[in-house]
Amino acid sequence: MVMSFNSIQFKKMASSSLCLNSLPLPPSSSSHPRKLSETCSSLTLSNNNVCSGVSGAALKPIVVSGNPPTVVSAPGRRIVAVGDLHGDIDQARCALEIAGVLSSDGQDLWTGGQTVLIQLGDVLDRGEDEIAILSLLRSLDIQAKADGGAVFQVNGNHETMNVEGDFRYVDSGGFDECTDFLDYLNDYHYDCEEAFVGWVDASKRWKEDRRMSKNYLDPLNLVKRQKGVIARSVLFRPGGPLACELARHAVVLKVNDWLFCHGGLLPCHVAYGIERMNREVSDWMRGLSDSDGSPCIPFLATHGYDSVVWNRLYSRDTSDLEDNQISQINTILQETLQAVGAKAMVVGHTPQTTGVNCEYNCSIWRIDVGMSSGVLYSRPEVLEIKDDKARAIRSNRDTFSELHVVDYT
Repeated sequence: MVMSFNSIQFKKMASSSLCLNSLPLPPSSSSHPRKLSETCSSLTLSNNNVCSGVSGAALKPIVVSGNPPTVVSAPGRRIVAVGDLHGDIDQARCALEIAGVLSSDGQDLWTGGQTVLIQLGDVLDRGEDEIAILSLLRSLDIQAKADGGAVFQVNGNHETMNVEGDFRYVDSGGFDECTDFLDYLNDYHYDCEEAFVGWVDASKRWKEDRRMSKNYLDPLNLVKRQKGVIARSVLFRPGGPLACELARHAVVLKVNDWLFCHGGLLPCHVAYGIERMNREVSDWMRGLSDSDGSPCIPFLATHGYDSVVWNRLYSRDTSDLEDNQISQINTILQETLQAVGAKAMVVGHTPQTTGVNCEYNCSIWRIDVGMSSGVLYSRPEVLEIKDDKARAIRSNRDTFSELHVVDYT
């Protein structure tokens, strides 16, 4: 009964600004995953072919509901989803290039036309160009909107950890970037809105200047380390400039009939309210206080291994599970999708050593491939959803102009 009520509640929230037409759910009679066919893996495509049919036709406008965005209606759009980036801007650019949304000339220009790009969180930690990636994505969003496309992000567990002040996984270069960015903001009189978009270009110069410093290689430079920690605390604390930037993004996003989140959505999350969770996380990141005067950390969304950003239930290797466990997980997944009127869910968070893949009759897509040099340094892959059909696009590591398509049948 709770699930039915919240399905109605969720649809009412969206109805004021858009109309969602849910597609039938995939058959749930079998809990075993649909098998991957690589008969097309030798197909070589150019970026233009990957994007074909996107920018030529006039499409209905993209309509967004919720603040931060919760439901997006993007009729006829090609959707591309990119997983965890973890501070590696070179790998991030490679992923965006093979997705056909970023120019390969080093100018960081949007080439996706009316494509909708979704990044599934964990931009932060394990790398030294975290803020530069956030800046790049914001710049691409501005450019995409001018072409009739859009860029959306969802927050992952590493975003929420940093807002909490948990810096366990911060790379030393990440602290340095925070120091540089805080000084850079000073040049803009702390007008973060104006400064932020330009950081992806400015960061290169700041990094070069820092590495030319005679004190850069001094391993005992504790003052530099302390300065980096303080800078990161100022930037990412609730209400800080970068925490407010993260507050623009949801933890759960529905685009057409597809659901996107970092870890995984459960029935209890739907019962609590998806828009409510998104709003509470955003308010917390912006430093808005509750009745007792202190920011309240949204537990269901950000804390515990069953929370939206930490959940790994759908990312477990089914070969390690018993048939009854697979059946139980599939039941939970189908209940969740049905409650929000979604066809499938796309998640990151758990590196997939086999690359982008789907399970449970392709009701769940796992797209974190560990591409960052701070994780697995695997070849970049992205998920493309076009004409409501999904496929993985991956690059040859040595020849980024050649792309391979893996169809799921």
